[in-house]
Amino acid sequence: MGAGKMRRKVKLLLIFLASWMFVVVYLIQSGSRDTKPEENRALRLKSDRYALTSVDDPSINRHVDSSPSSLTDGQAELFTPFSTLSSYLDEVAYVAAGGLRNGDDAYSRNKFNQLASDSLRSNRPVPDTRNSKCLAKKYRTDLPQTSVIITFHNEARSTLLRTVVSVLNRSPEHLIKEIILVDDFSDDSTDGQELSKIQKVKLIRNEQREGLMRSRVRGSEIATAPVLTFLDSHVECNVNWLEPLLDRVAEDPTRVVCPIIDVINMDNFQYIGASSELRGGFDWNLVFKWEYLSKEVRAQRQKDPTLPIRTPMIAGGLFVMNKDYFVKLGTYDKEMNIWGGENLEISFRVWQCGGSLEIIPCSRVGHVFRKRHPYSFPGGSGNVFAHNTRRAAEVWMDRYKRYYYNAVPLSRTVPFGNIADRLALKKKLGCKPFKWYLDNVYPELKLPANVDVFVGSIRQGYMCLDTLENQIGKTAGIFPCHDYGGNQEWTFTIGGSIKHDTMCLSPTDYSAMSLLVMKPCDSSTDEVSIQIINFHFQWNSCRGLLGSAEGLIYIGIHLIITKLNILR
Repeated sequence: MGAGKMRRKVKLLLIFLASWMFVVVYLIQSGSRDTKPEENRALRLKSDRYALTSVDDPSINRHVDSSPSSLTDGQAELFTPFSTLSSYLDEVAYVAAGGLRNGDDAYSRNKFNQLASDSLRSNRPVPDTRNSKCLAKKYRTDLPQTSVIITFHNEARSTLLRTVVSVLNRSPEHLIKEIILVDDFSDDSTDGQELSKIQKVKLIRNEQREGLMRSRVRGSEIATAPVLTFLDSHVECNVNWLEPLLDRVAEDPTRVVCPIIDVINMDNFQYIGASSELRGGFDWNLVFKWEYLSKEVRAQRQKDPTLPIRTPMIAGGLFVMNKDYFVKLGTYDKEMNIWGGENLEISFRVWQCGGSLEIIPCSRVGHVFRKRHPYSFPGGSGNVFAHNTRRAAEVWMDRYKRYYYNAVPLSRTVPFGNIADRLALKKKLGCKPFKWYLDNVYPELKLPANVDVFVGSIRQGYMCLDTLENQIGKTAGIFPCHDYGGNQEWTFTIGGSIKHDTMCLSPTDYSAMSLLVMKPCDSSTDEVSIQIINFHFQWNSCRGLLGSAEGLIYIGIHLIITKLNILR
């Protein structure tokens, strides 16, 4: 009898325990379903009318209007103090809409591993790569607001989204006036349209492909903050990246400042800290390169690694600049196309016209570096880069541009367009000559030992020596000067020859009235050579032409040349 009662009690206890465990599991599962995900405030949408109004106002009609057009510009710029799940951008759906399809090569669209990028959330954590002494730095409390300008063309949605999210999440809210996305005629217009629903994000879309320079200028024209921040569309801003940059510009508006650019691996998207002992430079081919600071500078920086780094050139993708100063200096050269050379031009212009360039070690921004461009260049990337670089060289390098042409001879054949307005800007601003830049900013750039003497046109009045598109063995002639180079661009070599591309002027006989023809330049060719003693050349830096102090070359059908000796 006693044993039976005991068994019944045990059964009741087991039933009770089972029921209790069931309730606990249910509550745990219910709680996990009800728990809100970690808030990603950068994804808040403009359509959250409730959150855009005062939290303390009891008269609020707590209704979420789904029409972004119903909001005022002031409301659209505000962050919400709180939000509902329905007021967030659905980042999973946004990224998936531009994701890879079955069988797609992960590298084909963007030349980086898009599959790896798409697998990362927009607010993923990144390591703080700053020097520990940066953590103790204090910045002024009255920092100016900035307009962040991001241009893109067919950018992967995941990298574009992470760029925007990192700006919003890792910047003080009151310092970001707006993010201006400039869609440079991407194939899918919704890439930017969807992101423009996010608070503080504005979108403008080009009606045709314009390239980086003109797109950035468009963005700057609608910017409303006193400071402009230019970013590439595949970056991730690190913690406290913005304050050090704004602090330097607020102190001196002629400073153009850049973060240290960390590396985001193009294959697995690992975030890797870059060295803080690098600056931007170039060789005479005018291609940007990173170079180590001198031993003397590195020794000085050991005492305070947070000090700004003076740099002869910036990489160009990421920098901060006072808006009024950007406009005063002539924004960008809008006749440059697509990409390339613009960092060279703006670096020369800033230094030579009274500003300075700095890299700020306590500001870090990661960038996806890739080995190839994912987009096309109308006319070919080589020609576009040469066109842009020639414009920079012709305007800012004075007679030193010949070192560029000597390093990249084929660039001489690429037209660079009209530069009259940029030369007028240079004169208006009272900019210093390139020799000052070499002496004071980049003395480490040494002049090459062997180089052509002059590159330019040979002019008599308004007529210029011209190849007339003739080939080897044909005569050169005269044509009205157009100042665009091309068929009228000649090189006076260090050996005394007059050269166009790979052809040199050569006499048919050895009289003063000899007919001159174009022959391949080599040691066996009887080339026209100029004795410097008898024929004095004078360089006109404003027009880039060859002239003579003792009488210009007169060019006729048979090329009558005064004070010019023809040497064997």
